[in-house]
Amino acid sequence: MANQNVDVCIIGCGPSGLMLSRLLAIKGLSSIILERSKRAHVEGRIRAGVLEHGAAQTIIDSGMGERLKAERMLHDGVCFAIDGKQARVSLTAYAEGQQISVYGQHEAVRDMIAFTLENGVEIVFEAEDVALHDFETGASPSVTYQKDGREHTVSCKYIAGCDGFHGVSRKSMPQEKIKEFHRSFPFGWLGILAKAEPATDELIYARHKNGFALYSMRSSTLSRLYLQVPLDTDVADWPDEKVWNELDLRLGADAGWSVNRGEIIDKSITPLRSFVVEPMQLGRLFLAGDAAHIVPPTGAKGMNLAIADVRVLAVGLAKMINDNDVSLLNEYSQICLRRVWKAQRFSWWMTGILHTPEGAQDTYQSRIDQADLEHLLSSDCYAKIFAENYVGLPFEV
Repeated sequence: MANQNVDVCIIGCGPSGLMLSRLLAIKGLSSIILERSKRAHVEGRIRAGVLEHGAAQTIIDSGMGERLKAERMLHDGVCFAIDGKQARVSLTAYAEGQQISVYGQHEAVRDMIAFTLENGVEIVFEAEDVALHDFETGASPSVTYQKDGREHTVSCKYIAGCDGFHGVSRKSMPQEKIKEFHRSFPFGWLGILAKAEPATDELIYARHKNGFALYSMRSSTLSRLYLQVPLDTDVADWPDEKVWNELDLRLGADAGWSVNRGEIIDKSITPLRSFVVEPMQLGRLFLAGDAAHIVPPTGAKGMNLAIADVRVLAVGLAKMINDNDVSLLNEYSQICLRRVWKAQRFSWWMTGILHTPEGAQDTYQSRIDQADLEHLLSSDCYAKIFAENYVGLPFEV
């Protein structure tokens, strides 16, 4: 049996775990990251690509964002299309000059992993049978795992559960001591990643009688696009030509604008759901990112919430370990959940006004949602509320 000792054992090698490890290192604290998957799998997962102003700056300030800063696409606004007619909301005009950064999450994770390893923090990939011990009441929690046929033990002061919705961290909490909030939506997204130069400089969110569509991008040569589809959709029922034709229909504008087409290198169906667990801490175990909350991707908040969580957690852990001040750590859940529920509301609202459930294209609710979207595009006050939420609310810590 091999034994290791660190200040914080981090479960999960996603954005929250990697960023937490770096923020702790800046404050002089040691950590180890345990990841159940292979490195190639972690680095290859195609996820979101919109970073709030504060999230992008956090990555850059941490030292892990050199490539992000050089290669990101800065967007000043967001476009909306109602049945093909496009209108724009300026983010910089309504959110004090702040912008969003478009940079693939998998690219950010690659950067973070490389930086973490280069700076001497251990990441254990393919860690099997991870188990958390003595975190609820014990002063010395530990984590055990299997690697290469040997059992390893990590002794630590605190455990950070950054291992996603299906990870072991939240499941280790006694169910009677947490409350879970769930909401599923009656549709999904058919997403494609294509080798195609983006046909627009900014994201386009479309509301159409056939359903929602989103035009986004990952680089100057890669486009990421989505179509609203029924939950039981089979990808095989959507050959490439059908996908492109439907994107042209839902996103098209008055001036004959069309989507740039190219080789589709990834195609998948994503269900939309919301999830929050309260509290996000129990004893010496703290949850962050998707382990604690999931939002529909419409509002582009997933990775951003993960970074916001660990900003709070890193400061709280440092105050406790370095200064024996537990005040911020005790408030971790309350601080994070205030932001989480605001992001849940924003994502729920965007999902509602832009999507039409199958069979509900001509109903009272569909008329209300369309009126809501039209109000957003015609009101300075409404546009300011949208812009402030989209670029990211101020960090509390």
